[in-house]
Amino acid sequence: MPILTAQNLSYYYQDGDTQRYILKDASFEFERGKFYTILGESGSGKTTFLSLITALEEPKSGQVLYDGTDIKKIGYDNYRRNKVGIVFQNYNLIPYMTAVENVMVAMSITDNKLPENPQEIAFNLLDYVGLDRTKANRTVNRLSGGEQQRVAIARAISTNVDIIMADEPTGNLDEEKENEIIEIFIRLAHENNKCIIIVTHSSDIAAKSDGLIRLKKGVFQL
Repeated sequence: MPILTAQNLSYYYQDGDTQRYILKDASFEFERGKFYTILGESGSGKTTFLSLITALEEPKSGQVLYDGTDIKKIGYDNYRRNKVGIVFQNYNLIPYMTAVENVMVAMSITDNKLPENPQEIAFNLLDYVGLDRTKANRTVNRLSGGEQQRVAIARAISTNVDIIMADEPTGNLDEEKENEIIEIFIRLAHENNKCIIIVTHSSDIAAKSDGLIRLKKGVFQL
């Protein structure tokens, strides 16, 4: 059974009497243990699709199912807090907090059962993504872009969710750092049985994925 299913998702804005579709009848099934990419040019609808499956936007029609249950029944806030981790292109970290504090904040607001000693778990997660304790104790505004993205990934997985979604997570990074970040995502999928879904415009990243969705003018090209 897929962990996440998009069923005939559509999204549009109203322009007078005309509905201008950004996404139309998008359907796909996502499984645990796989690394997926959603590839498309700017304006193709890929970020809109990600917004719908992360419950940041509500579809005009269609539904998103988590383990077979409509996320509207789960509750959008509940779904975002307890079912998915989101990694943003611009990191969205709390700049005056340390890396480890940023991770612990996410752990403090989830309802999911977590191990005791959250600080130690946060340090371990940061170590997993390649940040030692010295950097983990720095405020994030003193970290490089690649390091901040590692903090964002650690934060996303800290709440013990099965799905991690990322919007252009390497868009601000050079090629070397891009490869390092993508390898973390692949490892999370293949070694930790997470479902990883990444929006990208990079065909190089797409070539490394287990499943690829191409979007063109709001329509899936599978």
